[in-house]
Amino acid sequence: MSDRVSSLGHVGISVTDMDKMLSFYTQVLGLTVTDGGGPGRGVFLSADPTHEHHEFVLGVRPGHHSNAQQISFTVGSLDDLRDLYHAIRDHPECRIERVVSHGIAVGCYFRDPEENHIEVYWPTEMDYVQPVGEPVDLDRNNDDILAQIHAMPPRTSETPRYYGEDMGKRVAEVAASS
Repeated sequence: MSDRVSSLGHVGISVTDMDKMLSFYTQVLGLTVTDGGGPGRGVFLSADPTHEHHEFVLGVRPGHHSNAQQISFTVGSLDDLRDLYHAIRDHPECRIERVVSHGIAVGCYFRDPEENHIEVYWPTEMDYVQPVGEPVDLDRNNDDILAQIHAMPPRTSETPRYYGEDMGKRVAEVAASS
């Protein structure tokens, strides 16, 4: 028997206006409704319904606001991130807070129509010591954005590295003390 979890299953938030929020998460972010719904019932959503029944749940709870520090969704490419950035930027009830490179990912942080803190990000698969957040202009071309990411200087770390195709390669060498 395992004594640890194997992955994050799903996240649920309380919403006041189900129709508005369901429209945003399905039409703007592209999630698929997989189950639930009806008066006073939660709605289950998935980015990949053939492999995961639900990753996100919207529950109706008037007068109650969820308090997640942030909820993050991944995208498959830098172009996908740019397209979502434009859709979010153009949505009348969303507010973009920042777009940054973490080295390991490029993320767009914004407020959804009910002010939940959301991130959509593209994982670069590059190892990079966190935390870091260098501003990125998603209206620049991919080559310029990737050059900006690759130019980020190596950083030192006191923690082990567990991420990406170049795991450990972007950690600055620390001189051994004698």
